[in-house]
Amino acid sequence: MTRSPAGRSGLRGAFLSETAEAKQNVAKVSPGEFVRQVRLEAIQRVHWPTRKETITTAIMVIIMTSMLALFFFGVDAFFTTVVKFLLGLAK
Repeated sequence: MTRSPAGRSGLRGAFLSETAEAKQNVAKVSPGEFVRQVRLEAIQRVHWPTRKETITTAIMVIIMTSMLALFFFGVDAFFTTVVKFLLGLAK
């Protein structure tokens, strides 16, 4: 096995030495600068959906939620009937 610059053997040691070097190269920024960069990223880099996409997605959520509600209502009604029938046999 080869020895890495950090003194560890194998690939793991090489990876550890590379991450240590990367940590040293990270620029230090003030909290205010960090908040400014985050706001800038949110405005420029994030893909904001259009009004049409938002409305379409909201309608799909309402439709799927309604379908699931009906499905679970049916399952609940079925099990209620089965349990009532089984309890009726005990009398």
